[in-house]
Amino acid sequence: MRGGAPLLALVLVVAGGPVAGAAPDEEAAIRLKDGPGRDLTAGRCAMCHSLEYIPANAPAMDRTGWQKSVQKMRERFGAPISDAEAQAILEYLAGNYAGKS
Repeated sequence: MRGGAPLLALVLVVAGGPVAGAAPDEEAAIRLKDGPGRDLTAGRCAMCHSLEYIPANAPAMDRTGWQKSVQKMRERFGAPISDAEAQAILEYLAGNYAGKS
């Protein structure tokens, strides 16, 4: 390997299959709740960060918080999420990971 840097395999288990984006020690730790929009949410979010972000932030989030987060990911970080996908992701997050009333 060049520069002596080790190569890490980045794998995350989502809906029973691997998704790139998380360290191996997180492999079995993150499984999003079943529901419409789970696979879309997992696929789009894991492109840029660990899915641990979702349950870790859920206690402080409500629908408005998730809407702002999805919007930020699209506008500030350039997440490749269409308007329809953003709506489906928002519905999934608000329905399954909104801990704040």
